[in-house]
Formats: sequence, structure tokens, C-alpha cells
Amino acid sequence: QVQLVESGGGLVQAGGSLRLSCAASGRSVSIYAMGWFRQAPGKEREFVAAINWNGMTTKYAEFVKGRFTISRDRTKNMMYLQMNSLKTEDTAVYYCTQDATPYRWSTDPSVDPGFFDFWGQGTRVTVSS
Repeated sequence: QVQLVESGGGLVQAGGSLRLSCAASGRSVSIYAMGWFRQAPGKEREFVAAINWNGMTTKYAEFVKGRFTISRDRTKNMMYLQMNSLKTEDTAVYYCTQDATPYRWSTDPSVDPGFFDFWGQGTRVTVSS
């Protein structure tokens, strides 16, 4: 059974940093594409970043480019999102997600809503001014 568990959220001041973690159990992070989405209060869920199954390709939403970095650790079966220069508009619940099909990548996972199949429960990030 696949289980994705996010951690690392919290309260931080604008300009600060946080690192989110996603622990994957039941399947490896090494052969499946993974990603991060977020949902702010009153808004729809939106794409943040994704990493392909071999870790060689990443995709970022324009609003996080240069500030966020997605990565993974195959030895720990973990995925991360390093968030720097946080802004108040980054306040949201952040979700870890994983593709169900191995060795697959999307031309653009940011506009492919059906690409990811498994989701975590989310971790809340609050950025204060």
C-alpha cells in the first residue's frame, strides 16, 4: 500500500526558509516521478514542482523558480522541497504526490492533472509578514 507522508511545514517569517519532506512507503522514489502541489485558503490546488523518475529532470511553477528546489534521496526513499525567500503568498497546505506508473514522465506535469496518482495528507506552511 502506498503511503506518502509530508512533514516540515510550520510558521516562518517572510524571507525565511523551510524544507518540506515527503516520506514514501510501499514504493520506491527511484522509479516514479514525484511532485509537490499546494492549496491556499479559498483557492484551487496548484502545481509547485516535479522531479522525474530518474531525478534528472525537474519542473517548477514560474512563481517558485529560483526560490524552491525539489530533490530526492533514494537511499532514504524521501523527497524534499527546499523553500527559500518565502513570501506571504506561499502560505498554503503543501502536498506530496507520486505517479503510479514507473519510468514515466510528462511533457509538462504542471498542466497534466491526471499524471500524478497518489497524494499525501499535506503539511501546512504559513508565512507571516
